[in-house]
Amino acid sequence: MKFMIYLDYSATTPVNREVLDTFIQVTERYFGNPNSLHKLGLEAKRLIDASTRQIAGILGVKEKEIIYTSGATEANNMALLGVALKYKNRGNHIITTDVEHSSISEVLKYLESEGFKVSYVKLNQDGQIDLEDLERLLTDDTILVSFCSINSETGIRQNLKKIGKILSKYPKVIFHSDITQSLGKEKLDLSLVDLASFSAQKFYGLKGIGGLVKKENIEITPLIRGGKSTTIYRSGTPSPALIASTAKALRLVYTDFDYKYKKVEQLNEYLIEELRKVEDIEINSNSYSIPHIINISILNIKPETILHALEEENIYISTKTACSKIEFESSAVYCLTKSHERASHSLRISLSSLTERYELEQFIKILKKKIAQLKELN
Repeated sequence: MKFMIYLDYSATTPVNREVLDTFIQVTERYFGNPNSLHKLGLEAKRLIDASTRQIAGILGVKEKEIIYTSGATEANNMALLGVALKYKNRGNHIITTDVEHSSISEVLKYLESEGFKVSYVKLNQDGQIDLEDLERLLTDDTILVSFCSINSETGIRQNLKKIGKILSKYPKVIFHSDITQSLGKEKLDLSLVDLASFSAQKFYGLKGIGGLVKKENIEITPLIRGGKSTTIYRSGTPSPALIASTAKALRLVYTDFDYKYKKVEQLNEYLIEELRKVEDIEINSNSYSIPHIINISILNIKPETILHALEEENIYISTKTACSKIEFESSAVYCLTKSHERASHSLRISLSSLTERYELEQFIKILKKKIAQLKELN
């Protein structure tokens, strides 16, 4: 098998071996149903409670404010639908952007079909939310604002604190953020956020578990009912192994965090410098992007063609966010560049502290070769 160069960490991360070991050990030892009243059940529940305390401590929230889900998609659905159903008598207006993850945008389309009104805030030339436009859009009927903390395609981060300060002046408005691309990559301050969605697979945890942080003063209508769980907002037997392994993954990803972040910054600087030297490549990410994500466009070559050409060499990047529908162009890239050509030729390279410099050197070498070959064929 060829040596693999994996540059798609923002789609999913490999499971940390220590995290997997925790999952296996807990699965074997704590197999009792945590809802049971016998000794095995109580042991499993105590482990879940201890894991929840650790997660809450890292996120800076209360233990009772964490709702476990199957991932960020369920958490986003829970947040948006839960708020809309709970507060529909208060108002029917929701504010978002047109560059959100599909688990946000598709839910909002559904809510529009049910009579809710959705407004899309303007983004400036750097991809930042226009705060003046946000204030202009807020009305007495606004019940929810939902912005992702980091765009999964371009890596552009939003200032949750500034947005939260504006929304704090409107006590009827609930602020939700999809922090899936932030958690593990940035140090987060959720003090001004009411609801926050995340997924363990983005920080070297297992697939199949995520969560919704729901501040204690916020109520939502449950989407899944029937049966006891860790919270009244999401029924179903909780998994001690998934929850404990998520706590382990979160602890590990924030261990030596500054060192890891600096390493990714240095890799980002090197890669962008080398990419700028390649003819026909345009860099779409900007100074507001986290160093973990670099979005580029290779003009005159279809992104899928490049992706599969690199795959032949066991190199993996992505065309857009892995969960997006197949569409002609990236709305996130078009928002930044105002170029349909760049938006329809965008590729995402995502880095990690696991990435090594020699991998990027090899990636650049092969990318140049593939571009030259494809241009010659064209």
